[in-house]
Amino acid sequence: MLTLIIVLGVLLVLAILYFIFRIGNLVSLVKGKEEDEISSWNSTNAYLFMLFMIGGLVAFFWYSYAHFDGYNLPVASEHGELTDYLFWVTMAVTVVAFTIIFIVMFWFTFKYRYDKNRKAEFFADDHKLEIAWTVVPAIVLALLIFSGLRAWNDITDEASKDAVVVEVIGQQFLWTARYPGKDNLLGKHNYKMIDASNEFGLDLSEENTWDDFKSLELHLPKGKEVKLVIRAKDVLHSVFLPHFRVKMDAVPGMHTTFKFIVTKSTSDMRSETGNPNFNYEMACTEICGRGHFSMRFPVFVHDTVEDYEAWLKSQDAWLKQNPDYLKQIPAEKREAAIVKAGIPTDSQEAIMAAPVTVTLN
Repeated sequence: MLTLIIVLGVLLVLAILYFIFRIGNLVSLVKGKEEDEISSWNSTNAYLFMLFMIGGLVAFFWYSYAHFDGYNLPVASEHGELTDYLFWVTMAVTVVAFTIIFIVMFWFTFKYRYDKNRKAEFFADDHKLEIAWTVVPAIVLALLIFSGLRAWNDITDEASKDAVVVEVIGQQFLWTARYPGKDNLLGKHNYKMIDASNEFGLDLSEENTWDDFKSLELHLPKGKEVKLVIRAKDVLHSVFLPHFRVKMDAVPGMHTTFKFIVTKSTSDMRSETGNPNFNYEMACTEICGRGHFSMRFPVFVHDTVEDYEAWLKSQDAWLKQNPDYLKQIPAEKREAAIVKAGIPTDSQEAIMAAPVTVTLN
């Protein structure tokens, strides 16, 4: 109801302004006012244009400077330094162009306001002018585009063989992460095997899955290349790590990847920002449904690779946490799976005797 009242109020104000304009025109016609008669507001409007130009530029630059820290997050990745540099070069070019055009536009409006003693010059075209405003922007844009393409090709290139591999899965409305075990190889998955517990859809017939583990936080090492393997279980999501300048869509039915190197640990950022409670986080930047707002994933960056590896060793394999799924592994492979998953010896005998049950949903 309130929205309807506001809309009706706006329409009423517009109608009143329209009728005032029409009445003014009718009064002018009744008085016999000539069409070429100059309004006393002509010079006033010209000076108001200049005032708006000055006030607008001052407000623009003041706001940009005063609130710079509010929209410029610290960068914490190697490629982020490069992308930020390219961004600010592009910003400098566009702001300079905007400022010049803004000033020229308002200055011409002021300088060449109507004067009955002055006649405008007409010319059909000016080849030099047309070449200048075509060639110069084309050169500038080409330099910006090729610089960006070169950076993008480097960022999206293949990750190194010793890169840390982490799988990130998006679903309505949460993130989960899957890490490889000691073999540093992520096992295969099959969407038909997804159920309430096996949310990754791990294909336990493949031995690389046996020591994979789940994490409800994204843990990353400082100073070592990370490769994110990204997928979605339902609709389109998007991985966004703002401090690392990482953004990549999570697409149902396919994998996308992104490689990067973190340069600042969580403790480094807490020291830099002066906020002892600072934490990185991952967000979803696709509006994936009504619960989209809840897709905030904690991210922790370890100070050293050794600290990260110690954390890896402290985690239990998914199969160890869900030993009942050993029933899906053929009996001749169960002993190897038990050893690789680190399942305690006191539960091995019962598990080894369990019948094989492989279920595809």
